[in-house]
Amino acid sequence: MKLVRPGPEHLPGYCAALQRGWSPDNVRGAVAAQEMLQRITEDAEGFLALAHDPEARGPAVTLPDGTQRPRIPSLTRWMWDEAGDEGGFVGSIGLRWTPPGTPLPPHVLGHIGYAVVPWKQRQGHATHALALMLRLAREQGLGHVEITTDPDNLASQRVIIANEGVLIERFDKGAAYGHLPGLRYRIAIE
Repeated sequence: MKLVRPGPEHLPGYCAALQRGWSPDNVRGAVAAQEMLQRITEDAEGFLALAHDPEARGPAVTLPDGTQRPRIPSLTRWMWDEAGDEGGFVGSIGLRWTPPGTPLPPHVLGHIGYAVVPWKQRQGHATHALALMLRLAREQGLGHVEITTDPDNLASQRVIIANEGVLIERFDKGAAYGHLPGLRYRIAIE
C-alpha cells in the first residue's frame, strides 16, 4: 500500500468506493459521499485540485451542524494497493495544519483524519498510511500532530497508538459536533 496524490487515473476507484456506500467523512457519512460524487460530476478537475491545497485557497468547509468555516492549509492522499484482491483504492487520509507554533482553530479537531473502505479494513492500511502521513507533516514543519477519535472507536485508537500516539485528553467536540465526547492523541514528529 502506498499513498498517492489524487489524480484523474485514481478517480474511478474513489468514485466506486463512494458509490458502494463508503465516505471519507466519518461525521457526515453518506451525505458527504453524495456531495463529493456531485462535485466530481460537475468539476472533477476542481475536486482534485482541492485535494492539494497548502495555501488554503479552496472554499469554506461545512461542519456537521451546517456552519461554515474558513479552510486551513491541507492535503489529501489516497491509500492505494495494486496488489490487493480488489486492487486500487483503499481509503483516504488528510493532513491539515496552521503555521508552526499556532494551534489549530477550535473547529478543527485534529491535524490528521483517515478512513479505510470496509472491505479493506483490519489489514494494517490505516496504521501504515498514518506513518507515511507523519513524514508529510514533518515536511510542513510540524513538530507534532494531534489526532482525535471517538471513545468507542478502538480500531482508530490502535492505529494511533501503533504510531506512538499518546492520549492527552478527553474532551467535548463542541457545538458544531453536537457536543459529542472525543479523545485527543498527540504524536511527536522527530
